[in-house]
Amino acid sequence: MRSVGLRSAIALLILFAVAGTLLVARHATAQVAHPAVSSSVLTEQDFSRMLPTGTAQAATNTDGGNPHADPLPASALTTGDFKRMLPRTDMRSDADANAHPHAHAFLDSGPATPFDGAPIAKNPLAPDAVAIGAKSCVACHALENVQASHSLHVQAFRAGAAGTGAAAACESCHGPGSAHAKDPTKPGLIIAFTRDARTPIDTQAGVCLACHKGGARQDWIGSVHQQHELSCTDCHNPMARLSPEGVLAKNSINEVCATCHQDIRDKFNRRSHMPLPEGQMSCVDCHNPHGTLTADLIKTDTVNETCYTCHAEKRGPFLFEHAPVRKDCLTCHDPHGSNQQALLTLPVPMLCQQCHTMTGHPNDLLTRTGFATGPAPDERLIGRACLTCHTNIHGSNNPSGSRFHK
Repeated sequence: MRSVGLRSAIALLILFAVAGTLLVARHATAQVAHPAVSSSVLTEQDFSRMLPTGTAQAATNTDGGNPHADPLPASALTTGDFKRMLPRTDMRSDADANAHPHAHAFLDSGPATPFDGAPIAKNPLAPDAVAIGAKSCVACHALENVQASHSLHVQAFRAGAAGTGAAAACESCHGPGSAHAKDPTKPGLIIAFTRDARTPIDTQAGVCLACHKGGARQDWIGSVHQQHELSCTDCHNPMARLSPEGVLAKNSINEVCATCHQDIRDKFNRRSHMPLPEGQMSCVDCHNPHGTLTADLIKTDTVNETCYTCHAEKRGPFLFEHAPVRKDCLTCHDPHGSNQQALLTLPVPMLCQQCHTMTGHPNDLLTRTGFATGPAPDERLIGRACLTCHTNIHGSNNPSGSRFHK
């Protein structure tokens, strides 16, 4: 009996060993057939496939010396691929554009120019200059070429700008470069996007608006930023990737706005503030920096409509309206920040007494004697002051809420 049991145990061990060997072999085969998925980080080979090789064009030109006759070396992505990838320059959806093809026809030449249809910019300071092609620019501006090669603009121009040829990537924005190439140190012979350049601000902005007009920028002309001679490149830097989106000159839109509006940015450091420092909103949630029909560049017709975008419960209509609330939220609130509760411009009851003087309650001088711990406690200085009783101060729908108690 013992020998039979021993033989059975040995047989089971051999069976387990064979099964384990088969499982290991099957797993190895599966790994060969289905290699592990690599991470989503783009490799150098991916960029080599996506971007042009940068190989120099043939030294001779077979088309009468035309620098645009021979296209730059094509990448693995075709022109059709880029056209599918490129967003609309006026930020409209394709469905909206198809439904309203002439929505911006009142502008100089109708809808915004597509990314892959940008012409060579006109330089008023070098009217006789001619295009010389991107390879001539790269001969001196190698660093700029490296920085800009990642950008959507350059990729679009290399995909083939209508009427200019793929070699006009640089000159689509900077204008024809022949005069600049002959005298590189003379300012103004190339369109430059810096504050110390000779290129007029209107010319700089005109280059950008040649493609980016319409949509959110339809009110740029006449806006407060345009009147103060801001250039597009004061806020944007299309030559370097400094922000996750929007080709901004700094890491975020809030940092860009704070470059000039430091006083407003400081308000967000106060005790009560909108959640902008926490990253839950940005300046462009309320404002359109490219221009609106309002002086403060708010995105709606009135301040109240902007506030109602988030604070819909304050919109009404109410059975009993509070007149200053209906007129303007800024009567009582500072939307950027305040050291008072709920963004109020003054502490309650002082804020209420700006209007309510000698009506219902005496307009007494309020001092610390009226505090809860003082000799003469005054309910107007205890708890929430006026709001302790007038709780629905924005308006009431209660039949008994004429004084906003309910």
